[in-house]
Amino acid sequence: MGRRQAREKALQTMFQIDVGKSDPEMALRSFAGDVAELVADISVEDSAFTRNLVFGALQNLGNLDQIISNLSRDWDLGRMPNVDRNIMRLALYEILHLPEIPPGASINEAVEMAKKFGGEDSGRFINGILGKVAENLDAYRI
Repeated sequence: MGRRQAREKALQTMFQIDVGKSDPEMALRSFAGDVAELVADISVEDSAFTRNLVFGALQNLGNLDQIISNLSRDWDLGRMPNVDRNIMRLALYEILHLPEIPPGASINEAVEMAKKFGGEDSGRFINGILGKVAENLDAYRI
């Protein structure tokens, strides 16, 4: 499947949790069941990466949302497009808690997902927020 597809699966799962108020385990399982024929070649590593992104973001949701709120001028988190909000949550978790992945790679992947799943301006908006965090990582890492 690959890391890009694992990130997309994590985004779709987070969206289901955020918008549909689904139980995280059920959301992860139901999504996997819905597309089983498409992800039959999922590796153990990719599956673990997806799970790590989803549960890591959920465990750090308060901090991630605070960072997004502080950096997004004139945008209330609740009024932000659901896709954009969840892409940023996942990417911020990756940037702040998975140091083995270069921040630039996490930002690039988030922007690509925004272009695919978000609105016309999603990529620029997400790149701006994540770029501010990457410029000053020490201030945001806890």
